[in-house]
Amino acid sequence: MASLGAYFRLIGAGWTLVRNDALLPRELDGFYSPAVRALANTLRVFAGRRDGRPGERLARALQGLGPVAIKLGQFLSTRADIFGRTFAEDMGHLKDRLPPFPASQARAAIAEGLGRPVEALFAAMSEPVAAASLAQAHDATLLDGRRVAVKVLRPGIERRVAADSAVLALAARLMARWAPPLRRLEPIRFADTVIRATELELDLRLEAAGADELAEIMAKDGYMAAPRVVWPGVGKRVLTMEWAEGVPLSDDAALEQPGLDRPALADNLTRAFLAQALDHGVFHADLHEGNLFAAAPARLFAVDFGIIGRLGPAERRYLAEILWGFLNRDYRRVAQVHFDAGYVPAHHSVEAFAQALRAVGEPVFGRTADAVAMSRVLTQLFEITALYDMHLRPELVLLQKTMVTVEGVARRIDPDHNIWAAAEPVVRRWIARELSPVSRVRELAGQAESAIRNLARLTQPQPAVTPEPEKARFGIVQFLLGALVGAAAFMAGRLL
Repeated sequence: MASLGAYFRLIGAGWTLVRNDALLPRELDGFYSPAVRALANTLRVFAGRRDGRPGERLARALQGLGPVAIKLGQFLSTRADIFGRTFAEDMGHLKDRLPPFPASQARAAIAEGLGRPVEALFAAMSEPVAAASLAQAHDATLLDGRRVAVKVLRPGIERRVAADSAVLALAARLMARWAPPLRRLEPIRFADTVIRATELELDLRLEAAGADELAEIMAKDGYMAAPRVVWPGVGKRVLTMEWAEGVPLSDDAALEQPGLDRPALADNLTRAFLAQALDHGVFHADLHEGNLFAAAPARLFAVDFGIIGRLGPAERRYLAEILWGFLNRDYRRVAQVHFDAGYVPAHHSVEAFAQALRAVGEPVFGRTADAVAMSRVLTQLFEITALYDMHLRPELVLLQKTMVTVEGVARRIDPDHNIWAAAEPVVRRWIARELSPVSRVRELAGQAESAIRNLARLTQPQPAVTPEPEKARFGIVQFLLGALVGAAAFMAGRLL
């Protein structure tokens, strides 16, 4: 049951949007139905701040609504190809250019979080150099001379996130109850996923661990890198990492660096994300421009590991097979994978769904980013998901959101970016490794071993009541089962 305060805050959020003419902006009047246009005209009477472009007004409203709303703005800012370049640029300051809090408060928080004076670890620390929704960053120098970035949570941010989360949960419940067409988007489960991810961001010790894990993973392919964690400078509300090389992609100067290979940089971004998700099942789930640094010729560095996405073996396999099917234009296979995964209800036709996928895939296959109207593609995909009763999968929310963000950033880096060509070597490598005959035997051996162990547990007698002959017979069973496991393992090893 939502608190009365959550209802008031939800009403306040709507009022903020209305006051800024950001709920039903006047620039979109031509797209509204007569009833919606009449409602928009009525609400516009209360719009006290009509100045600025739609993106400027929405960014202003979201900034006042808190960290969860700002996260939405950061996502919107990555898709200039959908919402327009001007709109995306107007939303862009929400990435890392929000008002900072005083450096004196940051120093106090660092001292409290690390349990020692700032001077015990840092030789120097600057004023804030970047400020986002949950934290801000400072340029600092360690006593040993290394340049580092110090991230400090905003004062009282935990209370603000808790309040925002309550509003988001309430809005989701209201949508599920009063908007039946939106129920297939699973608003309640979606809200739970977003809230959980945001809560985890409030413990910077967890972010440090995620950064360390992903740094090891990134080093295996080299598509992307991460600064090293400085563990003595890590606490619940403070995180210290070595300074990232390059220029943040949120700075226009990043793409004007001498010697920068923009096509290779865009390819590295796409491949880095896919390699993380497919090969390791763990990926950076907040890859907007404010968290990415570029250096010539095509080096890419990631920061801010507060949101980490994880995929199980089944989800990784479904993702790889879907991508591989699209790469080979095998829409029947793509459709079948959707049914096997339970993404499409079984009462629908696989062949009809394959036909719908072909209508989406063929117009965009092999075409460069600037030749594809992503707004139309996404609209068509949304219509297909409704036609085939596809529900949002909460376990895939971070994956889908990151895929959309990565493609948007790659398009900005290189307008001619071909996402299919970039994805092909990573997906091909996964398919060759995981779906080869050798991997099939390895998987079968693992399943056999697991089944045998479960069977052994089920047939395990109780010592207090089992007669000696029964124990002897069970010992023989154990021996035979063990021999079978050994044989399976030996066959797999020979094939490997």
